[in-house]
Amino acid sequence: MAPLAALAALNGLLAVAVGAFGAHAMTDPQAKAWVTTGAVYGLAHAATALAVLTRAPTAAWSMTLGALIFSGTLYLMALGLPRWLGAVTPIGGVLMIVGWALLIWHALRA
Repeated sequence: MAPLAALAALNGLLAVAVGAFGAHAMTDPQAKAWVTTGAVYGLAHAATALAVLTRAPTAAWSMTLGALIFSGTLYLMALGLPRWLGAVTPIGGVLMIVGWALLIWHALRA
């Protein structure tokens, strides 16, 4: 559980740090939008993953990895890396959706 908790916490840390950087240091509207979207999704999924860590670890893993991929690619594009990273972003989105589906499954089994 420790690696998963650490990754989920890292996701939350990045969401707050990059979100603050975007809010205060970025001027490009598209970059700000990417950072805002990444931070919102990253923080929501970090908190959820930490909350369900012991009851639904597969859901927590899926949410955490999905949010890191989804938010991470948005952060990187906002920092000027190539826009082709946008093609990777939906992989993270699908993993987050799978995480929620797994959480539903775990809840119904309980």
